[in-house]
Amino acid sequence: MQDLDAFRAEARAWLEANCPRSMRTPMPEDEVVWGGRRASFKNPDSKIWLERMAEKGWTVPGWPKAYGGGGLSPAETRVLEDEMARLGCRAPLLSFGIWMLGPVLLEFGSEAQKQEHLPKIARGEIRWCQGYSEPEAGSDLAGLKTRAVPQGEHFLVNGHKVWTSYANYADWIFCLVRTDAMAKKHEGISFILIDMADPGVRTRPIRLISGSSPFCETFIENVRVPMANLVGGLNQGWTIAKRLLEHERKMIASIGERQRGAERSLGELGKSYIGTRDGRLADATLRDRIAQQEMDALAFQLTRRRAAEEAKTGTPGPASAMFKYYGTELNKRKFELLLECVGTQALGWSGDGFNPEELRITREWLRSKGNSIEGGTSEIQLNVIAKRVLGLPD
Repeated sequence: MQDLDAFRAEARAWLEANCPRSMRTPMPEDEVVWGGRRASFKNPDSKIWLERMAEKGWTVPGWPKAYGGGGLSPAETRVLEDEMARLGCRAPLLSFGIWMLGPVLLEFGSEAQKQEHLPKIARGEIRWCQGYSEPEAGSDLAGLKTRAVPQGEHFLVNGHKVWTSYANYADWIFCLVRTDAMAKKHEGISFILIDMADPGVRTRPIRLISGSSPFCETFIENVRVPMANLVGGLNQGWTIAKRLLEHERKMIASIGERQRGAERSLGELGKSYIGTRDGRLADATLRDRIAQQEMDALAFQLTRRRAAEEAKTGTPGPASAMFKYYGTELNKRKFELLLECVGTQALGWSGDGFNPEELRITREWLRSKGNSIEGGTSEIQLNVIAKRVLGLPD
């Protein structure tokens, strides 16, 4: 405990001295830093903050220092998170490389792959996207048809991915491909890394009902991928794919804890639109539902924290399906309550008469519907929970 107290004091002093003032405010959507070859910084302080945190190794505090991390223990990482939250520090970098690819490279990658890719992820120099879903496979991930044919020192890759988040901005894609068409479908899959600068890679954004286009179709045509970009063994990709999904579900689960869509809490928002009685939200039924939502969100946060502390290996397991399922349902319920708080003002889409907060709530409410699909549908999560957590028979 004394060591943790000393680290807390050190982290607090460093953050106070190095986090720019503008980085201690809620982060607008257009100031989110994803990094990459084409990274842009609307707020110059975002670049300063990223560089300082990356130099410290605190963009990925739990990774080994040899790969650009901070070398912190899980307990120290939690202390750092607490101190950043206390000061209101923004995340210096959002990254699929940090959340998904990095952890599986640490577990399954060769030393050369770790040295090549992990420091660039930690510094925000390369932006990654995920090549899993395909048009004809639906939720049957192992039904993928993208082929990677070994040809000497490289694979020749052809295929079509869909729902590839931010592929039009990404530099590289981690991709599931079929390398043995004759094997059982789960046994003929490999996990490879593809540079999207290859002229054979094309992307096409998909416009959503919310008006945004965070997802893309990705077309891969006659792309030559070096054998050195194969992660793990040939035809061993399904094991890596499942592990990465556990990390992805852990990441998506946290969406239930984030304050998105509105700048104010549910209670504050309700008071401003519905009014108060005796200092409390006037609508007693809505007040009770908001209180229940906030209690559920806190219980969920504490449960995730306890599960992380109890995990001996530090890697997520099948229980991540429980957190993904509950976190996404919690987030959808939150947006339903936000709509009720705002009332008819939530009918806005653009134009005069609506403020930016109201328009964000409407669009984020529509976007939240995808939470229970991405990363594996809620139905799939329930199947995983039944089989791998509860051990129920098929």
